Formats: sequence, structure tokens, C-alpha cells
Amino acid sequence: MLAEMTAGDNSDYYSHIRGEIAQLLPADIDRVLEIGCGRGDTLAWLKSLGNTQSTYGIELFADSADAARSKVDHVLCGDFETLPLPESFSGFDVILCLDVLEHFVDPWKALARIGNLLAPGGSIITSIPNVRYFRVVLPLLLQGRWQYESSGILDRTHLRFFTRQTAIELMTSSGLTLEAVSSTGLEKGRKTRYLNWATLGLCRPLFEYQYLIKVRSAGAEA
Repeated sequence: MLAEMTAGDNSDYYSHIRGEIAQLLPADIDRVLEIGCGRGDTLAWLKSLGNTQSTYGIELFADSADAARSKVDHVLCGDFETLPLPESFSGFDVILCLDVLEHFVDPWKALARIGNLLAPGGSIITSIPNVRYFRVVLPLLLQGRWQYESSGILDRTHLRFFTRQTAIELMTSSGLTLEAVSSTGLEKGRKTRYLNWATLGLCRPLFEYQYLIKVRSAGAEA
């Protein structure tokens, strides 16, 4: 996975705090794991809020993992799909997979493994790009262009692509319960509002850049 990319190719990506997940977090977190934790900034931010006890991270790139170790309680370096995990990496109240699943060879198998790391009632929070976004769809339909880029929805390291519906199907494929779905990067403006109105909301998915999805395992609520 991502064999030809290094963390240095896009340093901002690996040090970005994902504050948009705040609305999906439980009031208190004993143990949180972030898969693809980058340099650990999101986990450090969670710890700074005062309601998170222990932070765990898994990061593919060694330089980012090394940076994360100064901010995160426990860090492993490797590809989650093949990385052996110690027993201590289990029983999590929250697992974050933010812009990660689309990079996996088999995200369905990976998600089943992630689900097994949850405590009863634990949650997975993920962000997944929307391949139906109009800036992807229109060039494909009108120009026959599917141009990979260094970042974004058509990031050249993305192996899988999802719409809202298929992202939800992925997240619930292992028996997890859907808790919440929201969109980020929604295009705004008069033309967008008119199209949504004229099509009774059918065009709305074309203007949604990414989805935040929360699912929960069986058991007491986290």
C-alpha cells in the first residue's frame, strides 16, 4: 500500500488536526486508536481536551510514526492490513479511520479487523471521499478525463472509490450499527441551492466532497 509515496510528499496532510470529528465523539474516551495517525496531531488534540485517557496510533510511514511518538502514548509503524498487533491494541472505545480506508487493498477485510479491536459499544469514525463529487464526475462525463492527482478525491494512492451509499454499505458490512452520516465540503452558492431545489435534493450528492460516518459495535453505548 502506498509503496511509491513518502510522508514528505504532503507534510500538511500528515499533520492536520481533524477537528470536524468533535461532534461524533463520546463525552469520555478511555482508549482511542487512530489508524493512519500521521504525526499524531489529531490524537494529541483529543488528549488536550481532557476527556481522553490513552491514545494509540498506527502509521505507515516511519518518519511520521517517529514524530507521533512524542505526542501519542503508543505508536506502531506499519501497514495495518498486514501488521501484527500486540494484545494491548484492543478494547478501544473509539477508532479513527480518517481518509484511510480508500487506500487499502481490501477495505472490507480491514474493517472487519478494525471492528474486532473495539470494546463493546465502541465506535468507528471514518471519513471517506465522495467519488460522485461534481468536480470528478463532470470531467469524466464531458471530457472522458479521470485525472489522478497528488491529493484529493483522485489521489493517485487511492485504490478504492465510494459514493454515499457504498460507503455506508462498507461501514456496516461487518454487522456494525450505523450511528451518523454527515457531509463535509458542501459546495454553497445560489446555483447550488437552485439545483438542489429544482431536483428535490437529487443533485445534493454531487456537491458533497466527503462523508463522515460513525458506526458502533454491539454492547453498551460508548
